[in-house]
Amino acid sequence: MPTGQLSRGGLILRVAGESSVPSGVRFHIQQESDIPASTQLYNQICFAIAARHYPPGHRLPSTRQLAMQTGLHRNTISKVYRQLENDGVVEAMAGSGIYVRDQQNPREIRLPPGPRQKALPDIDREVRQGVDGLLNAGCTLQQARDLFTREIDWRLRCGARVLVSTPREDIGASHLIAEELAPNLEVPVEVVPMEELESVLESSNNGTVVTSRYFLQPVEEIAKRHGVRAVPVDLNDFRHELNLLKELRAGSCVGLVSISPGILRAAEVILHSMRGNELLVMTANPDTGSRLLALLRAASHVLCDRPSLPLVEQTLRQNRAQLMRLPVVHCAQSYLGTATIDQLRKEIGLLSAAA
Repeated sequence: MPTGQLSRGGLILRVAGESSVPSGVRFHIQQESDIPASTQLYNQICFAIAARHYPPGHRLPSTRQLAMQTGLHRNTISKVYRQLENDGVVEAMAGSGIYVRDQQNPREIRLPPGPRQKALPDIDREVRQGVDGLLNAGCTLQQARDLFTREIDWRLRCGARVLVSTPREDIGASHLIAEELAPNLEVPVEVVPMEELESVLESSNNGTVVTSRYFLQPVEEIAKRHGVRAVPVDLNDFRHELNLLKELRAGSCVGLVSISPGILRAAEVILHSMRGNELLVMTANPDTGSRLLALLRAASHVLCDRPSLPLVEQTLRQNRAQLMRLPVVHCAQSYLGTATIDQLRKEIGLLSAAA
């Protein structure tokens, strides 16, 4: 068959020899056209694929070959190939080239097991874009591999376990954090007093140290000495509880019960800033039986955390006859902010950024 020309929208696709011979396809860019050169090349490649000059599975010319043929810069051709890939027309294979995608057999992405199954992005594309970004930043392929390996190793170490650490005097805060993290993470969660953190990390420096933002600086200093990451968690805003306190009539007695002395101190300060001296505030640790009983006798409303609730209810039952009236008990259902657990999962590599 003699060399012929196929015209499509003012663009010329030259086909040499048999149309069944893909290597004979040549592209022509009209420099004087108002249509951008990249658009011309994109449309011509699409036409060649649609006309089966490039059948499914066929390897497209390299950027170097197309640059020699069309006179376009290789970056322009790479941009066209990326657009074709984004549109699902072609498929890049690492170290091999660009291939026409078989639309009858789209690539399947296997979802990881577990309850959080969502549609995942094209994982191969995400990896290629990550590598492209490093290459564009001036890295060599060897450097890119080293960076990826280092980050993956780092995340594997971070995801080995979670150490929740606060000072011993407020170890209750660690227990509150651990109680909410344990059922939501897929790694062991341990409570370690800050005073013992150094020795624990000396024996094994795998894992992530988690703490309240109030104690981040001293915990972070210890973690850095052992090459471990320290991540702060944010507390719940306790909006429901604060709104309740705003509505109490002046002169009411409010009882605050928590396993964390730090929370009790902070709650007193916040409550005083909100209501001044309008409310009488009493605090108690649930393990201090006499103080807890005095609080329950005086308070009209009691606010507590979940670990304290069983002891509050038990004390009320055991001393029902001594109480003139039962206080209204409000239990805060969460200690951590709603987004902080997912953020932590992402930090230690248990959750993808798109989840």
